[in-house]
Amino acid sequence: MTPETGPNLYGLFNDSFPPVLDGVTLTVENYCQWLAAAGHKVCVVTPWTPGSCPEGDFTMYRYLSLPIYNRHPYRYGYPRFDPFIWRKLRSTPFRLVHAHCPFSSGRLAAYAARKHDIPLVATFHSKYRTDLERSLPGPMVRYQMKRLLEFYNSATEVWIPQSAVEETLREYGYTGDVKVVENGNDFSEGISDLSAYRKEARRHIGLADDEFGLLFVGQHILEKGIEIIVRALAGLAGLKFHMNFIGTGYALHDMQELTRELGLSAHVAFHGVIDNREELRRFYAASDLFLFPSFYDNAPLVVREAAAMSTPSLLLEGSTAAELVRDGDNGFLTRRTPEAYAAAIRAIASDPIMKEKAGHGARATLARSWRDVMDEVLIRYAEITDRYEHNCHKK
Repeated sequence: MTPETGPNLYGLFNDSFPPVLDGVTLTVENYCQWLAAAGHKVCVVTPWTPGSCPEGDFTMYRYLSLPIYNRHPYRYGYPRFDPFIWRKLRSTPFRLVHAHCPFSSGRLAAYAARKHDIPLVATFHSKYRTDLERSLPGPMVRYQMKRLLEFYNSATEVWIPQSAVEETLREYGYTGDVKVVENGNDFSEGISDLSAYRKEARRHIGLADDEFGLLFVGQHILEKGIEIIVRALAGLAGLKFHMNFIGTGYALHDMQELTRELGLSAHVAFHGVIDNREELRRFYAASDLFLFPSFYDNAPLVVREAAAMSTPSLLLEGSTAAELVRDGDNGFLTRRTPEAYAAAIRAIASDPIMKEKAGHGARATLARSWRDVMDEVLIRYAEITDRYEHNCHKK
């Protein structure tokens, strides 16, 4: 990676950061790592969260927060009641700030951009209206969506992780330009013999040679379709399979109870959050198929992580997450019913050649490394700051 001339101080703003783990958090972590590796200074601004702060070659500013009802372990930041964060932002010489969330951290990023007269990059990661509708009454949802639109309109440049995400942003009322800047994954490098690694990974997690390994990684929330997964498993009688769920969320206990009710306990394991990246990579590598029946997600990192291990995903026809997937070539598509999902799993399990082809296709087309992505990000950062400063000089 070739850094720009001289180090810059980049601000990364997001409403979650470890110990909270999700795809956007992982994205920000990798931005930190690769920006620092390129010789730049990084400052992460995020709400305070219980637990130890992650270590790394970056500065972190945390501000007042409270838990979000029904969304443990997420928290909502209240910078208005934290005078110290404003003082820190005013005194920190950012060159560019990049917000990965439009709420409290995004508003702080916009404040820093105004105070220092610097560019604000804003990445649109999630279907925020769905999250708001679960947590807030209608009038509050409309108010927050109005503020969200104002935030994106204030940005120097708006990024989306894949082109299909633009449709959601337009539905929210945004009419400005967008740039596609993909996310990468940290599993794309470091394994010389994937076949041997996969065999050892199956032994490590206890998958028998004749078991069809199924996997879900992510928040255990209904919006991601996890109930469809459990009910589809009930339709797999006669197929020797084992399903691993990794993650947590408000629907975890309900899914565990449903698993017991349907008599699936011997075939299903709930592992909770796995924050050891190498251990998580073993689960991806050991699995035959990654299950992701979600209309909620935009550009899920988990699908790319599975692809890096040549594990194809089963997604939903018409979902934003499935934009880059061609059925049978680099993944699989089906309808959003337990019956259709179960039938697709059976068909894939019965055709190892088709599954292997899709796995190879997924690795070739979906598994872009963070090293490659961050080369592009650094070029874009430099172009944005140069253009912004040139325009300022012309005024």
